[in-house]
Amino acid sequence: RARGAGGLLAAQCERGLFQEVFPAQSAEEQLPGLLEPGRPPLTAYCGFDPTADSLHVGHLLAVMALLHFQRAGHNVIAVVGGATARLGDPSGRERAREPLSAERARAHARGLRAGLGRLFENHRELFWAAGGERLGRAELLDNACWLGRQPLLDFLGGAGGRLRMGTLLSRQSCQARLRSPEGMSLAEFLYPALQAYDFLHLHQHHGCRVQLGGADQMGNIMSGYELVTKTTGTDVFGITVPLITSTTGDKLGKTAGNAVWLNRDKTSPFELYQFFVRQQDNIVEKYLKLFTFLPLEEIDHIMEMHAKEPEKWGPQKRLAAEVTKLVHGREGLESAKRCTKALYYSSVEALEAMSDQELQELFRQAPSAELMLEPGMNVLDLCRKANAIPDGPSGYQKITDGGVSVNGIRVTNPETVLILGQHILKNGVSLLRIGKKNYYIIKWLQL
Repeated sequence: RARGAGGLLAAQCERGLFQEVFPAQSAEEQLPGLLEPGRPPLTAYCGFDPTADSLHVGHLLAVMALLHFQRAGHNVIAVVGGATARLGDPSGRERAREPLSAERARAHARGLRAGLGRLFENHRELFWAAGGERLGRAELLDNACWLGRQPLLDFLGGAGGRLRMGTLLSRQSCQARLRSPEGMSLAEFLYPALQAYDFLHLHQHHGCRVQLGGADQMGNIMSGYELVTKTTGTDVFGITVPLITSTTGDKLGKTAGNAVWLNRDKTSPFELYQFFVRQQDNIVEKYLKLFTFLPLEEIDHIMEMHAKEPEKWGPQKRLAAEVTKLVHGREGLESAKRCTKALYYSSVEALEAMSDQELQELFRQAPSAELMLEPGMNVLDLCRKANAIPDGPSGYQKITDGGVSVNGIRVTNPETVLILGQHILKNGVSLLRIGKKNYYIIKWLQL
């Protein structure tokens, strides 16, 4: 049987994107049939709490799961948790989240909606060949629209009457928190009930039958399943995707302080590209399956080529390019490549082509200085004014030893006078490199 022939479920299990399917038995019996091509489309949803104003790489796999559903002709809903973010999800957390004010939750929700919209848009434009199969509908909703209007007593009398305390209390995340010194607030305890209500609302108003979420969401998905099946008698399903961890094994997210953001003003396309280019060989094949739409045969081929020419970093570059294009579009990928060429391959053309925004994005990593060009100014003056070398003979020697380059050209004579068009680019910038890794960006004033 050809790869990918087993339909959406089998194909995504093979890629490693669908980790667990719930409830296991009825999902195995019914889901493949419901997802068959030619059957009426299903609707699947995934929720994203706006605990910050941008998505990060940790969210990307849940988005990939929605996109794969869409590619198979099904309809998807991305729900921004404008209401639930105000309580904070206790799943997998040792202590309570900082409560969000209504105002901040609304502002964050706007940022998340814009980010999700961009991902769906970039996917449709750059990763979907028109004229072939039908691409499912994608919708963006905010749970503040229904939870914000839900009177407390109606909620407790309705959904609250159908959810069992035993089940909620037996969840691992709940147990761990109840035993912890700071305990668990009622607001956090009720969080799974609100997420369950989302599933019920989306089932009743949008025909939603599948909830997608990170592996730490299984408890919340089970609560939703319980509420929907008890209230309506319809079979619904949950599917989890893996949690992406850093090399140290921490979940990638903003709490761990290692977030790689999907908003350009927080993480530039260059930094996103570099994050994926730096992935180790033992992880890159897994990531190509999870984070790209490349067919498995093509991934096998990329890995075979890599075994022959590991010094080319082929899989890493392909992975970084695919993800950057999905997140930031064609222009973002071009920008990442320009910045990479300028910074790591000392390309003068790339440096001259860089916009102010890109320079700013590179400045985030490199110290910058604004200098006035004085007559007869030489490389030694430049390095000293930028505080790039120590004063005295050791700084002088650093240059004579070949440790200094300007715009990618090594300069070994400290007395070399700066020339416009060579040491200073047309866009009024110089890139100074000291040693292998230390960059300084010089902006020349009033040229």
